[in-house]
Amino acid sequence: MEKYTIGIDLGGTFIKGGVVDANGKVLAYDKAKTGGECGAKAVTENIAAVVADLLKTTGLDKDSIVGIGMGAPGMIDSKKGEVVYSNNLRWAHFPIAAELTALTGLPVKIANDANVAALGEAKFGAAKGCEDVVMITLGTGVGGGVVVGGKIMEGNKSAGAELGHVVIEGDGKQCTCGRRGCLEAYASATALIRDTKEKMLEHPDSKMWEIGSIDDVDGKTAFAYREKDVYAKEVVEEYIRQLGFGIVNFANIFRPEKILLGGGVCAEGDNLIKPLQAIMDRDLFGGDQGPAVPICVASLGNSAGILGAAALWM
Repeated sequence: MEKYTIGIDLGGTFIKGGVVDANGKVLAYDKAKTGGECGAKAVTENIAAVVADLLKTTGLDKDSIVGIGMGAPGMIDSKKGEVVYSNNLRWAHFPIAAELTALTGLPVKIANDANVAALGEAKFGAAKGCEDVVMITLGTGVGGGVVVGGKIMEGNKSAGAELGHVVIEGDGKQCTCGRRGCLEAYASATALIRDTKEKMLEHPDSKMWEIGSIDDVDGKTAFAYREKDVYAKEVVEEYIRQLGFGIVNFANIFRPEKILLGGGVCAEGDNLIKPLQAIMDRDLFGGDQGPAVPICVASLGNSAGILGAAALWM
């Protein structure tokens, strides 16, 4: 009898789940509100309800399911199956794996959501067939996941791989983590929007004002105007320069087969990837004496979390 895995992507707003086969095909998908305001136990019950709906939709019984894999935001102790700390969910030391097993009767594995997304891309996405992969997500913050030898590299008590919080500029810009100069403070979409607004306010003659109000600025604004506005070009070039510092550092530490970028900023495609690749090829330790490190856009999109969670059992 063929076996399947249930992958759960636990977010601050929604729970997304899917039944996944060994080839990464999602047989059924379900989504529900997280309900974090009701507490950790209520959220676990909501996850269990998603699992039950998935089994009902597919007609599978529990004997057909190897286990439940889950990606969750925050610091995760994957060995204990515990959310050690999650500011998004406002949880501390919650044993979600044991709680979910009690509700569903299925074994549960859990890992950080960024790590899980990296594993999903390595198993089924843009890095399929690669054993060593680094993935960086450029969103509100800068997330990171590292896959070494086909498995997630989590560090002591699963607290490692916080790639967004390597310092690229001593005593630099303030980061949300409390430190200064972190990659997140320069390379997140939030930072890109901040820098775009600052440049516009400094230069009332910028063509970027054509968008209307300063409140209309988003992560696309500077890229959209980079060819016809010198100030937009400065924002984009500085953003890519700082992101390049971080990516080259990761390449020199891990020497992965690929570095993947995810998040909304990646919609810029070659306008982002080509200049980053040029920085990589220029600054990579040993240059062409060692293996190249191509930079690619992640391909699974919103499915990365579900597929990566399922891959915790594969």
